[in-house]
Amino acid sequence: MDYDEQLDRALDESPDIEGSGDRFDVPDPEVRQEGNATVYENFQSTVKRLDRREDHVLKFLQSELGTSGHIDESGRVRLTGEFNQRRVQDALDEYVEEFVRCSECGSCSVRVNSASRRLA
Repeated sequence: MDYDEQLDRALDESPDIEGSGDRFDVPDPEVRQEGNATVYENFQSTVKRLDRREDHVLKFLQSELGTSGHIDESGRVRLTGEFNQRRVQDALDEYVEEFVRCSECGSCSVRVNSASRRLA
């Protein structure tokens, strides 16, 4: 069997890989209006997926959305004002670009150690 036949055979037997190739997916924010507040229902699953502290993510959201907010007893975030899903998603995307995704390699598994200011 020559090289071309072996290559064809390998390609035929290898599984097709589907998807965008980006293995890091943040859950879409589930938000709903409750009076004059926006409730971010799945905040805890988002923070867990980001592998970041909830107070850091909340502080960023507050700054990015220009509002105040707090984490309630159920772990949901209550933001003062009305924000649609797209606006919260945009803020999360900014957070990922600034604090989660490495600007050098694009990886999302890199951590910055603030004590030593080195990549971990």
